[in-house]
Amino acid sequence: MEPEVEQIFQHIERGENFLLSGGAGSGKTFSLVNVIRRVIQENPTAKIACMTFTNAAVKEIEHRVNHSNLSVSTIHDFLWNNIKSFQKELKRSLIDLINDISVEQIPTFDAPVQVDFFDNLQEGVQYKEWLRLSEGIISHDELIVLAEHMYATYPKLSDILKDKFKFIFIDEYQDTHKKVVEIFLVHLNRSKRRNIIGFFGDAMQAIYEDGIGDLNEYRTPENLLVHEVKKEENRRNPLSVIDLANNLRTDGLRQKPSKDENAPNMINGAVKQGSIKFLHSTTKNLDYIKATEHFADWDFKNSKKTKELNLTHNLIAPKVGFQALMEIYDRDPILKFKSEIKKAIKDQRLDIDASKSFDEVVLQVNLRSRGVSKRDTLLQDPINIALYNQLKDLPFAEVSVMYQTKDALIDDKKQDEQDTNKKGSKRDYLIRHLFKIQFLVHLYKNKDYNEFLRRTELRVTSIKDKKAIKEIIHEMDAMGDSTIQKVIDFANQKGLVRIDERLTKFMNEKAYLYGRVKEIKFSAFQNLFYYLEGFTPFSTQHKIKGAEFDDVLVILDNGKWYSDYNFRNLFVGGGSEYVLAQTQKIFYVCCTRSKENLIVYMDNPEQGIIGKAEQWFGKANVHKIE
Repeated sequence: MEPEVEQIFQHIERGENFLLSGGAGSGKTFSLVNVIRRVIQENPTAKIACMTFTNAAVKEIEHRVNHSNLSVSTIHDFLWNNIKSFQKELKRSLIDLINDISVEQIPTFDAPVQVDFFDNLQEGVQYKEWLRLSEGIISHDELIVLAEHMYATYPKLSDILKDKFKFIFIDEYQDTHKKVVEIFLVHLNRSKRRNIIGFFGDAMQAIYEDGIGDLNEYRTPENLLVHEVKKEENRRNPLSVIDLANNLRTDGLRQKPSKDENAPNMINGAVKQGSIKFLHSTTKNLDYIKATEHFADWDFKNSKKTKELNLTHNLIAPKVGFQALMEIYDRDPILKFKSEIKKAIKDQRLDIDASKSFDEVVLQVNLRSRGVSKRDTLLQDPINIALYNQLKDLPFAEVSVMYQTKDALIDDKKQDEQDTNKKGSKRDYLIRHLFKIQFLVHLYKNKDYNEFLRRTELRVTSIKDKKAIKEIIHEMDAMGDSTIQKVIDFANQKGLVRIDERLTKFMNEKAYLYGRVKEIKFSAFQNLFYYLEGFTPFSTQHKIKGAEFDDVLVILDNGKWYSDYNFRNLFVGGGSEYVLAQTQKIFYVCCTRSKENLIVYMDNPEQGIIGKAEQWFGKANVHKIE
């Protein structure tokens, strides 16, 4: 048994909550599984809850430990399953939160809501993929706020939860919302019942802004609610990457190579050396850089072995070929202008008749920049004119609530590829529909015929049916140059993926967005699909957490994202402590994905950056590409 697991059980025997802190590649999930197995062995009647962030992680843990006393779920499903039966308390808590304008996560109605507002709901308060608060339907974000409020307000819920689960384990704790941690370490602590809370994770990999990051405030001498166990061995990275990663850590945990001769980073009884390099150039031609001798043995066509990591999807979109979709979802010029109009109305406290047309309100507000009408400037572009004309005669009240977000296009943090409707996903119904279509094509081309047939209405009862399906897939696979509208219609006509009520509703309610997307070539979506499913050598630096590859190229380019990250300041200092910490964490995560070779590239860095790179990477490993 691992020494860290032995330490954990010393805390368990003393009735103490614990935290297993382990750096990248330390095998935290392996330790989690060992802890669960031993708990089951020593407590054969005890119920155990284990929470993690994705369905893929849930399935992995269930596969490793298959026992009736173990309940594995996402955090959101766990919370909902343990409060959904208490409808009286749910309704009252929801009313309290709606009427409390200081709670930003719960939208408020125009007037205070009466205590009996939800009493006539036929199905009670429900947790769905969408928010419809007036009907008692909450979604992903509201659930956490609601659950924390309930456990803070109704102590009996803590008694019930501790009676139900004698052990509660949270994987990737650093990405857990602070309100969730408050439930487990503060509200449950008020109950006199006994149970053990265990956290597993790494503070240096806290790269999501809504995560708690660390548990330091719960580990002070005055407030020691959880006891830390450090796991310092590294089973993934070569020695050169381990040394670099130790230079980046700020929490005092320093990793060392595993002593296990069977660890992936060991060969012939010794740890692999690997290679790290820092490249820089003034060429701004990444294809030229990747053609140099430094990448001689790299295979960028093999997405399982090689990855190029960029900070944002926007930086990747033109490389992969879905820029047209990103332009629609992330940079719509008319909706951006609409937001500026709304801000001007609010800031200037203008009296606007929302029943007037969008164009009438725009003219009334008369937004200007340096004396020039912003409307006139916007409408100098023929494309903007065409888009503006679609909205200008609609009531301002209707246009003002229109919004588009790139998360509706590219969000996949809480989904796996086989669960297109997982709660918590921000993908809109149009993108989900297109994913269903392309995923079926993907399944068929990969000869996963059983899964293909399970997910479609098409049936095979004869050789003729097989040939017909083959022709449909062949024809659809060749529709890259067709519009998205034609592909949707074709899939519907052939019975591959029917147009359902949700998509029809989306077409009607999001007519402006749908009108833009339907004219885009389907190849743009195909490129997006294969990118998000990991079949290209490209990834964002956030999405890569938890993965590992032989060869990793990290591109240090902020794009336009300076509010949270600044790679220049990472090397030379300066700026806010928050931005520096976030940048250091994302860089740490990127570097520790490598199992063999790591190359970091930056365009035209100043001398101070080069000097720091020589300190971290070694002078012999810093190269200028002419």
